[in-house]
Amino acid sequence: MGSLLRGEEMCLAQLFLQSGSAYDCISELGELGLVEFRDVILLLIFLFIFCYICCSCIHTSSQEQLQRLEVELGEVTRNKEKLQKNLLELTEYTHMLRITRNFVQRSAEVFNLATILSLRVSFELHFKFIEAFERMLWRVCKGYTILSYAEVEEYLEDPDTGEPTKSVVFLISYWGDQIGQKVKKICDCYHCHLYPYPSSNNERNDVVEGLRTRIQDLYTVLHRTEDYLRQVLIRASESVYTWMVQVKKMKAIYYILNLCSFDVTNKCLIAEVWCPVNDIPELRRALEDGSRKSGATVPSFVNRIPTTDTPPTLIRTNKFTSGFQNIVDAYGVCSYREINPAPFTLITFPFLFAVMFGDLGHGVLMTLFAALMVLHENNRKLKNTRNEIWNTFFEGRYIILMMGLFSIYTGLIYNDCFSKSLNIFGSGWSVKAMFDANVWKDSDVTANTYLTLDPNTSRVFHGPYPLGIDPIWNLASNRLTFLNSFKMKMSVILGIIHMTFGVILSSYNHIYFRKKYNLYLVFLPQLLFLMCLFGYLVFMIVYKWLVFSVTDSSFAPSILIHFINMFLMQRDTGLQVFLVVIAVLSVPVLLLGKPVYLNWFKNGSRRHVGMYRFNFADELLHQAIHTIEFCLGCISNTASYLRLWALSLAHAQLSEVLWAMVMRVGLRMDTRLGVLFLVPVFGVFAVLTVSILLIMEGLSAFLHALRLHW
Repeated sequence: MGSLLRGEEMCLAQLFLQSGSAYDCISELGELGLVEFRDVILLLIFLFIFCYICCSCIHTSSQEQLQRLEVELGEVTRNKEKLQKNLLELTEYTHMLRITRNFVQRSAEVFNLATILSLRVSFELHFKFIEAFERMLWRVCKGYTILSYAEVEEYLEDPDTGEPTKSVVFLISYWGDQIGQKVKKICDCYHCHLYPYPSSNNERNDVVEGLRTRIQDLYTVLHRTEDYLRQVLIRASESVYTWMVQVKKMKAIYYILNLCSFDVTNKCLIAEVWCPVNDIPELRRALEDGSRKSGATVPSFVNRIPTTDTPPTLIRTNKFTSGFQNIVDAYGVCSYREINPAPFTLITFPFLFAVMFGDLGHGVLMTLFAALMVLHENNRKLKNTRNEIWNTFFEGRYIILMMGLFSIYTGLIYNDCFSKSLNIFGSGWSVKAMFDANVWKDSDVTANTYLTLDPNTSRVFHGPYPLGIDPIWNLASNRLTFLNSFKMKMSVILGIIHMTFGVILSSYNHIYFRKKYNLYLVFLPQLLFLMCLFGYLVFMIVYKWLVFSVTDSSFAPSILIHFINMFLMQRDTGLQVFLVVIAVLSVPVLLLGKPVYLNWFKNGSRRHVGMYRFNFADELLHQAIHTIEFCLGCISNTASYLRLWALSLAHAQLSEVLWAMVMRVGLRMDTRLGVLFLVPVFGVFAVLTVSILLIMEGLSAFLHALRLHW
């Protein structure tokens, strides 16, 4: 609790790390998370040399496995590409032989058949290529060729791009070898694929059958290759998370090594670290373990060195307190050894949230949701998802759990469960007493929609409800008026208590840092200003509740008008004048007291000359800003706490509207189909409750509670 309340006591230490064991020592320190390194010097040349030495010496089994898998994946991928390319060529050759059978007989008798050509072009542009190709052959060969072509009906996959393409098969018949050479050059310019063509039908049939067999074999090999590739990838995926962690650790270790300086004389690395004083023995053990793992003959050691620098703040947290600490750190991290408000936020944050969200039913649902996340908090699938919204909920599961539990409590105080009240202990109001006293008659009940219960009548009001608000107020027509008055005054009381508690916490900092003058010149004026004005406002609220009863409630003064008249000095008593004067006089003390005292302390006391630097103008400006912020903040923050009242009423009214417009419609049906109709009605009610009242209203109350704490 001491570490969470004020942070750890830190010290500056030097680490002397031997070159051979530096990597293992830093790794041990990283696993423990004990120290924070300072940037001593940047030696990139040494870092590159050292990283090369370390990388050549460190070969773990997982790294070797990774290299083997990379080699296997590379070989399998290359073989697959070759197989696909061969399969495509064989497929084209097969289609070419099948198509060219229709027109080869008539041309083979006249011309020397030399080759059959296949040109792969895109489907949209192949006609333009065909015309250009045919025109080029005619001009160069001067008509000594006969060109026949046909499209392949099937789409073939391009091995380079993977896109489906159309192939066109050409049969070119020509005279003489010279024209044949020209034809081949033109085909090369158009990137045509040349295939030999047998002269007889039997040979062509044999080639086609052989090609079909090879194509079938290639398909079999491809399928087996894909299966093997899938198995290799599955094995690799099982180790990806471990490799990622190892790579991140290595990057972090080399980054820390970059912050160290190299002692040429002693041939060791020197690092400066901030370390908790209580963890120095554990730090030494970590260095010993790192030296032992690396097999170094010379051990690494640590020396504590004096410093005047302000150490960093270290606050140890656990899985329960880390979320609340993040709420505090989002506004600002505490200074070194300053009081940490996070332990008190464990209670105040969920409580203020529950004041705005108070509903027994909604609190139970929120608690169940958080409890499920807490029970399955070690599930890796829930922790390592890529859904940022879910990660936010999961990281704040203990905050949600506390908010749900406190919402159950405030729901019991408000006596509100899905906009309905629970009559557990019996109402303190009696309707029968009104008939016994002959105030009401049977005709009054039938003739009037609303009747007023008079608490001045004997035995009408037995006493307050044992826990929370009496359930009879859920039936009253003036329920909203009653809750407005109650929750508004409650918000003001809670807000002033919260602000006063924050001012009192500052006194512990003044005492700890031995600045007693802040107690008299800062803390006391702040407390007097707050208590003389707003503390008196709380006193008037409580006084009005206790002194005025139902018999003389009509004579009770308005607190707001009375508070305004207090500043205007109208109808004021001597106590109110005294409180206003004290509050006004505390402002110049808060503004000038500390700068004047420190100026006298610097110039009038020779014993402390040179102990610290002091500038009167800077201190006066700082204190002026602080005074204005505090005095105006007392007024604005008190009004800001009225959001507790506004959000609470808004949540209650939304819950009541949702019940009246959805659930009540299904409950009023008294036919046989009413039960069946109630199922979809309840579904709509549940969806709207979760989406609007739990998620949207919960997020709104969370943000408002966050603002009040900041």
